[in-house]
Amino acid sequence: MVKNQEKIGVVIALGMNGEGILKDEDYTIFVPFALPTEKIKYKVLKVSKNCVYGKLLEVLTPAEERVRTKCKVFTKCGGCQLQHLRYSAQLSAKENNIKTCFSKIANLKVEVMPAVKGECEYRYRNKLQLPVRQTENGAILGFYAENSHRVIEIEDCEINGYYVQSIIKAFKRYFTEYNVKGYEEQTHSGDVREITVKEVGDKLIITVVTLSRILPHKEELLKILREEIKQDFSLYQNVNSAVTNVIYGKEFILHYGKGEYQAEMFSVKYKIGVQSFMQVNTSVCHKLYSAVREGLNLNEKTIVIDAYSGAGLMTALLAQRAKKAIGVEIIKEAVDIANKLATDNGLKDKIINYCGKCEELLPKIIKREKQENNDVAVVLDPPRKGVDIKVIKAILESDIDRIAYVSCLPSSLARDIGLLVGTLEEKDGEIKRVENPTLRYNIELIKPFDMFAQTKHVETLVILNKNK
Repeated sequence: MVKNQEKIGVVIALGMNGEGILKDEDYTIFVPFALPTEKIKYKVLKVSKNCVYGKLLEVLTPAEERVRTKCKVFTKCGGCQLQHLRYSAQLSAKENNIKTCFSKIANLKVEVMPAVKGECEYRYRNKLQLPVRQTENGAILGFYAENSHRVIEIEDCEINGYYVQSIIKAFKRYFTEYNVKGYEEQTHSGDVREITVKEVGDKLIITVVTLSRILPHKEELLKILREEIKQDFSLYQNVNSAVTNVIYGKEFILHYGKGEYQAEMFSVKYKIGVQSFMQVNTSVCHKLYSAVREGLNLNEKTIVIDAYSGAGLMTALLAQRAKKAIGVEIIKEAVDIANKLATDNGLKDKIINYCGKCEELLPKIIKREKQENNDVAVVLDPPRKGVDIKVIKAILESDIDRIAYVSCLPSSLARDIGLLVGTLEEKDGEIKRVENPTLRYNIELIKPFDMFAQTKHVETLVILNKNK
């Protein structure tokens, strides 16, 4: 097997990243956009010891599950990986990926429930991020190609809301009519680095990320936005002069509109601003948060701890069903917002928010609540990398009764569940399998939620009950 060689093979499986997997002698070959059962022609791009990475050249025998894609830049843009796969098969693939992660990583054979769908397979995203780059023909905006900083110019995006078309049209006019420069990464120069949008109900929060505090032709931009966008909107400027991949700098300037808008979930009213976290798929988010509450069997005797509570929405939703909800969050600004959210919704007496590290606060909180003979449950909704090992140890030492774990990455989820259940352990900084383990928790359910249709990503809820 050598680089640039063209070969023919049959795809035998679908990988974690949505790529087709083939076997050839001792090599495992990964070819994006190829599907199981397909006979394909591919080009060898990279050869390592046992792995080969290839490029799909031609589908000689298509799979029954292959469908015509909607997007003009599919395979070029890095946003979607599964648009060519029938939606029902996408769901099955994600369920299998979760099951595979639990088997290979956590050494657990598990049953995975059917994935929960959203209202729409397309047009579901309420958040948009468009990097802007300067070219010989002027500024362009679009999405990054897979594993690169090369921007693929777009006119629309099938998984984002319909608002994306008017946003792109407006900013193309702005760049062209007023000669506004996009960002040049090599020279760290230009006017506009990024455009971001949040859709809150039928309203938009638009942010222009600039290299300096100057927003060129601000009034002209506002005029264009009013002409092209038929929704209420706010316009922010964010200043980011750092040489970094982080989108936002510290300074936000509101140029137009209210700045934040109200939303509601299960009668809890909350505000979304320019820096607020929000799930990308509103309809699936409702179903996920409802399942968390139901899965924990909350009642008037339950103290529930939201261990990564952020701005407090989940904490408030839990407080509606529990005796008391306790939020733990390390960022003070988020804790302040969570406290105001509790007050605004008449839940101040049922919510306590602490600012600090989970591994330091959890043992103290749980010990106190258990001494008062309270039933204690914990919700974990960490970043993609999963829960810090110190938090895992703190939970195990605290003897929690029930745990709900929400994750957007099956591999880190499987690792953490293995550590909690007891099939894995941490020794000298390494995660190792435990032979003949005594399981600390029963896995009550593993339920995927398809928050990210047409992509390789999936949100998963796991409910653990203490093994008595």
